[in-house]
Amino acid sequence: MHRLLRLVIVVLALVSSASLSAAVLPEERADALYHAYDGGGVEISGPSVLVRKSIGQSMSVYANYYVDNVTSASIDVELYASPYTEKRNEFRAGFDYLVDKATLSVGYGNSEETDYTADTAFFGISQDFFGDLSTLSMSFSVGSDEVRKTGDPTFAEPIDRHAYRVNLSQILTKSLIMGLSWELITDKGFLNNPYRQVRYLDDNADIGYSFQDEVYPGTRSSDAYALRAKYFLPYRASLHAEYRVFDDNWGIHADNYELGYTHPLYESWLLDLKFRHYNQTGATFYSDLFPRRNAQDYLARDKELSTFSSTTVGVGVSYEFAKNGWGFIDRGSVNVLYDLMQFDYKDFRNALVSKEGLAEPGEEPRYSFDANVLQFFISIWY
Repeated sequence: MHRLLRLVIVVLALVSSASLSAAVLPEERADALYHAYDGGGVEISGPSVLVRKSIGQSMSVYANYYVDNVTSASIDVELYASPYTEKRNEFRAGFDYLVDKATLSVGYGNSEETDYTADTAFFGISQDFFGDLSTLSMSFSVGSDEVRKTGDPTFAEPIDRHAYRVNLSQILTKSLIMGLSWELITDKGFLNNPYRQVRYLDDNADIGYSFQDEVYPGTRSSDAYALRAKYFLPYRASLHAEYRVFDDNWGIHADNYELGYTHPLYESWLLDLKFRHYNQTGATFYSDLFPRRNAQDYLARDKELSTFSSTTVGVGVSYEFAKNGWGFIDRGSVNVLYDLMQFDYKDFRNALVSKEGLAEPGEEPRYSFDANVLQFFISIWY
């Protein structure tokens, strides 16, 4: 925490003499989104609708409905299970209340799947100060989840989640905005996937290894720091950059950086470009292949807990319409975003190769895959 405080002091010391209006409510708007993900044998798609409306001069309410349709034949599923399909429905609602230069935010969300339920409550406060050049935001969320297992009606395990977030944004010049954020997350309960298994060497097995259920610690805590900057260029273009670092008590350390550029095309078009790179070390209890059954107290073979890196290249195009109003519409935009993601795992191997008898256990090629992410959405301000 002392690192965050030092950085906050540095940023606050850079306050300039530029001007900015006091806190305002979010604009009234409606968004309709379609998203699609395809990579690593997993396909996810579905719609999302968000509506925000002001009530008087001091309150803004919103509601969001989001759907994920999942078809999974991932490498884990192919190794010891059957492909499956499922549907996740998520609903969120809340309000923002404006008091002078402060904004209070309260929200609630629910997510439902066949074998998982998540309920989350959120509270936040944002305050402008130092001549409205600085904005300090703090929030707290608490979640209560239930993990179930298809085929076992007696299986129901709880998870309690808490998250604390602090964000400071600062106008340094008329063209430059910087932000600093800190996040602490604590989880307690059944934190592993009830279907996922680890593999261990077994001379009695035809393929050279057998499987047993994963076993995770019952608690996890993590903190993350991020530094962001956005610079506005004279011709309506902008540059943005972000650096983020993450640590948890499972031994994972991660960092990523992102660079982006927004460029105007003609009068009504915008082009967005981005590049992101992510690196992560593995959890202390992770192994692709354990030497024996019950080799240690905690066991994991989730590739997301392994050592890996990913690179994302993204492009987006936006078209603004009805700039002068159209009926009840003040303005609108049509947006298409595409990301190409590449994942390279350092100590997670393609065990399907040894399952088919084409390599010895532990000598399979390291796993990698590409993913395509598409988002199409329409936004209307009214």
